[in-house]
Amino acid sequence: MKKYKTGYTTGVFDLFHIGHLNILKRAKEQCERLIVGVSTDELTLQYKNKYPAIPYDERFEIVRSIIYVDDVVPQTNMDKFEAWNNHKFDVIFHGDDWKNSDMYKEIAQKLEKVGVDLVFFPYTKSTSSTLINNYIAGGAK
Repeated sequence: MKKYKTGYTTGVFDLFHIGHLNILKRAKEQCERLIVGVSTDELTLQYKNKYPAIPYDERFEIVRSIIYVDDVVPQTNMDKFEAWNNHKFDVIFHGDDWKNSDMYKEIAQKLEKVGVDLVFFPYTKSTSSTLINNYIAGGAK
């Protein structure tokens, strides 16, 4: 039996890579049902100041096709408490690159009050969409 009934994670999932897969796999190992929020193009522009290389509909379909994912939903804002109100998950999973951010400290306080755990997985330092984009642009070797 898995530790959690319903888990939730989010991401842009642009230029899908092994780090993305690792988070989804590790999350699914801990929950019976995994819901994944895929950031819309507009949200990504809002908080990363750039559009994803891969359009939202294609990123949504890629994530939906992963065997570890049970349901995919659009992430239209960064409000994880609103996501909890909509999906009633027991745990939220994220890469530890967000662990000490002010946003996640606030999220942790709100979600803790409703019994939701936050689980952070190690960020895959060797691979990221930023590194891939830089390589494509000729900026990394």
